[in-house]
Amino acid sequence: MTLIRPLTIGSFTAPNNLLLAPMAGITDSPFRVLCLKGGAGIVCAEMVSAHALHFGSPKSGKMLQVNPKEHPVSMQIFGSDETTIAEAAKNAEAQGADIVDLNAGCPVKKINKAGAGCVLMKDEAKLGRLIEAAVKSVRIPVTLKTRIALTRKELLGARLAKLAENAGAAAVTLHARAAVDVHAGPPNIEALAEACQAVKIPVIGNGGVLDAAAARRFLQAGCAGVMIGRGAVGNPFIFKDIADELEGKPLSAHTPAWRMAVYRDLIRENVSFYGERIGVNRSRKTAGYWIKDFENAAQVRGAFVRMDALADIETLFARTLERLETQKNP
Repeated sequence: MTLIRPLTIGSFTAPNNLLLAPMAGITDSPFRVLCLKGGAGIVCAEMVSAHALHFGSPKSGKMLQVNPKEHPVSMQIFGSDETTIAEAAKNAEAQGADIVDLNAGCPVKKINKAGAGCVLMKDEAKLGRLIEAAVKSVRIPVTLKTRIALTRKELLGARLAKLAENAGAAAVTLHARAAVDVHAGPPNIEALAEACQAVKIPVIGNGGVLDAAAARRFLQAGCAGVMIGRGAVGNPFIFKDIADELEGKPLSAHTPAWRMAVYRDLIRENVSFYGERIGVNRSRKTAGYWIKDFENAAQVRGAFVRMDALADIETLFARTLERLETQKNP
């Protein structure tokens, strides 16, 4: 059985079934382009507030912009109102999104207080109406991202997958942990398997996929695809790595020097996209994932996070890469 294969979601078919998960503050346009180079079949954007889009937020509007280099891309929206969700879906389609995804799994309090995210799991009728509103407003596929449960006491994955299917969603992504667990603990593969059996639309598994062994468990449980989040931060080529390992191909070596060079290029793209101040600030957020596994990594990382100018960062990285190459080839 071939585990890595094209993934069809409604009228759209992606080249493979390994997806980049939406992550707030991380999966912006420069990172999405990088993950497509790294073998992702679909990249998902960080979630955008339907409410903020409705009131013309420039920041939210920029988050919906699609780079011609970043297809296939899914734009994730969140909200609690059918009218603004429909507007946001239309906006995403107009900007060039291939898929619109509705978030009903985020456990962040600020999102939940606004009646969005995982609190929608408590009101299935409302969630169904939101999905229907998005589906009716666009021609591109609409998907749902949610969780298998709010708490560990009651599993909801199969029921929510069925709700999504009945409301017209073309696929559902299930984070295989309860909302109360956020990102902690092992994923519940059995709950995913139950959801896969309950519906005809693709079920995409998400949660704790850091290597090929984890991806294999999800796919063998019946998932049509696997969504990878934090495993891609610091290694945007994880998609190719997983595909190669599952297909029995030799793996590429990702040395600290390789990682630093990829990170440097990402910082450059961030500065080009956002401007120097914001681009550097956004790059700092993930420094711990990139600058690691070599002598004096902590000192290099500490120096980097205190820098504001790209020229200084370029100098630091050039010196570090030169040292790493010297250590590799004494």
